[in-house]
Amino acid sequence: MTPVPASPDPESGPPLRPVTGRRRTGSVPRLSIGCLDDVCPGSLLVAMPALTDPTFAGTVVYVLDHSDTGTLGVVLGRPSQVEIRDVLPGWCDLAVDPAVFHVGGPCETDTALCLATAAPGSAPAAPGPDGLRRVAGDVHLVDLDSDASALVGRIDGLRVFAGYAGWSPGQLAGEIAEGAWACVPGSDEDVLSAVSGPELWRHVMGRQTGRLAVLSTAPADPSAN
Repeated sequence: MTPVPASPDPESGPPLRPVTGRRRTGSVPRLSIGCLDDVCPGSLLVAMPALTDPTFAGTVVYVLDHSDTGTLGVVLGRPSQVEIRDVLPGWCDLAVDPAVFHVGGPCETDTALCLATAAPGSAPAAPGPDGLRRVAGDVHLVDLDSDASALVGRIDGLRVFAGYAGWSPGQLAGEIAEGAWACVPGSDEDVLSAVSGPELWRHVMGRQTGRLAVLSTAPADPSAN
C-alpha cells in the first residue's frame, strides 16, 4: 500500500470508524496465498440485510487475503469525489472511469491500494519488477511506487482505493455465523465494474441461486424501506 500525499479526504459519506470489519492493529499484513473455508482471495463478501452498520450496509467486499492472521479486502463500488490525477497523476490515464479514488474501507484511509486486471498472458503469477502481484484470476495488486508506463498495454485498467476493510483472526467467521455476510464467488469483472452502490449489490446477488437470488430484489440497505 502507498501513502496518499496531502490528499483531500476521499470519504464521501460512510463513517470512518466501523462497527464490524475493524482490525485490531494499525498495520497492513503482507498478503499470503492461504485460503480458509469458503473465503479466499478473489471471493466476495456480500452484506446481508441484517448488517445495518452504515459503514458496510449494502456493500460488496472483494477479498484480497484470508488466512490465520485475519482477512483483508476492499469495498467495491464506492466512488469518491477525489480525482486520481490530483493525487497520483502518473496513474490516472490507466484508470477506468470514473477515474476517482474509491472508498475501499474504514481502515487506514490515508493509504492507497490499487487493483488492476491484466491483459491475458501479460502478467506474472509471482511479484515481478513490473509492480504486479496476482490476487486471483487476472486481478493483480499494483505497486504504485513502480513505473506506470511499464504497464501500458499490459493491463485492461485499474482502480485505486483509499483504505481497506480488515478483520482480525476469527472475527469474520463470527460475523458470517451471525448472518451479517454471505461469501460468494467473485469474478475479475467485479473489480473494475462500472456498476456501483446498491446496483452492484443487486447485480452480485442476482447471479446467485436460492435465497440469495431472491434477496436481489430487496433493498440492499434495510433503512431504504
